[in-house]
Amino acid sequence: MAHSATANKQQNKVVNLFIDGEFRPALDGHFFERLNPSTQLPACYVADGNKRDAQQMVFAATRSFESWASLSLEARIHIFQQAKQLLPSFSERIANAMRNEIGATNDWIHFNLKVCIDVIDAAIDLAHKHPINVPSKMSSDGYQLRQPAGICLAIAPWNAPIALGMRAIIFPLIFGNTVIFKASDMSPETHILIAELLHAAGLPAGVLNVINNAPEQSEDVIRFLISSPAIRRINFTGSTRVGRIIAGMAAQNLKRCLLELGGKSPAIILQDADLEQACDAVIHGAFLNQGQICMATDRIIVEQAIADDFTTLLVEKAKKLQAQSPNHKDCKLGPVASPSIAQRLSELIEDALNQGARLLTGTAIQGQFIDATLIDRITPMMRMYSEECFGPIAGIYSVDSVDEAISLANDCEYGLAAAIFSRDHALAQSIAQRLESGVCHINSSTVRDNPKQPFGGLKASGYGRFGGDASIDEFTELRWITL
Repeated sequence: MAHSATANKQQNKVVNLFIDGEFRPALDGHFFERLNPSTQLPACYVADGNKRDAQQMVFAATRSFESWASLSLEARIHIFQQAKQLLPSFSERIANAMRNEIGATNDWIHFNLKVCIDVIDAAIDLAHKHPINVPSKMSSDGYQLRQPAGICLAIAPWNAPIALGMRAIIFPLIFGNTVIFKASDMSPETHILIAELLHAAGLPAGVLNVINNAPEQSEDVIRFLISSPAIRRINFTGSTRVGRIIAGMAAQNLKRCLLELGGKSPAIILQDADLEQACDAVIHGAFLNQGQICMATDRIIVEQAIADDFTTLLVEKAKKLQAQSPNHKDCKLGPVASPSIAQRLSELIEDALNQGARLLTGTAIQGQFIDATLIDRITPMMRMYSEECFGPIAGIYSVDSVDEAISLANDCEYGLAAAIFSRDHALAQSIAQRLESGVCHINSSTVRDNPKQPFGGLKASGYGRFGGDASIDEFTELRWITL
């Protein structure tokens, strides 16, 4: 909820907007609180930007576009290499912000920092491979030319704030676009630290601008930005519900958008799988960051012949994951990020158990702390069968055949990630080709990230790709010049 710029914010951390190379309060002086999910105390007070602030960012991004787009690739790369060098000096602040804002564990913080580096490297490699403003595919009557698209609106989620925040920004920037970054109201400090890092690395004023706002203002701010003639591209990572709204706004304004949305990732464990390996990968995929990952292992599909042995092993490992404050040194499972997430997960569990599902491990939810929870005997009548969990709960499904496993995995509106565990690589690859998912991993977790490869979903998990050659069209315009 937004307030006037008084009260106790003077004694707490304040996160301002980032406009034209400067950190500024919102024009109307309002701010909102982000609460620490472990303590329910304010993690920070955040400038509550609105359409007037967004307009200032459009002006700044427009003014800086031509000079940034004409800068040499080597000069842009130098800035991002500097950012990589500076990242370790920011790591403690990033870690504290992620713990305070989203309850991140050390494992998740380290994962984010590693992926942040990988994303920068992937963007640099891609820009080398596909240079802008350089004629190519020359013929006797003309040539092909790739140029920056213009100002890009980047909208990243809270759950992987450094990894996905940098991804949303770096790919447009490396190709000469300027960016307005819509930060998440749940990770505002973490997201603004990306701007501070890039600014310290030498990014020119106006090339990147960051707006924060209270949740009730988000739709108006996003609608204003998408409808602005200066905005030429949109990338959004987040829920399918919001993705549909953004896709509709973009379509009304004839703007191209990249959508990486929700998931309900299956892990298929065949009877010849290495059970220990599969079990560790499923635990990692289901419970890293409290399961609040779009690629999280939501559905565990096991062939009947090994179901008992695998489930016994899985439950034994899951019981050791008990939620606690991420300030504990050995914490592996922190709180979920908001009371609404905890409430929704409680309702999913209750609905399943009331309709005959069996709780294998997990205890009563205490506030935002939820122990690792495994449930079996899930049926299509239960909400958990079709709804994305996005929390530290997963369902176990026993099947009698490979065909049944594939049918169950595909019986879902989502299609982001999947995993298959088998010693028979030829069989696993044939199954992978039949699964409806944007990415599929053989003998590894559904939560796996390689920014140099194309990443995105099918069906309700969105369209477009981050990374790889497929992403070039997302951030550049392809032109043909006739001679």
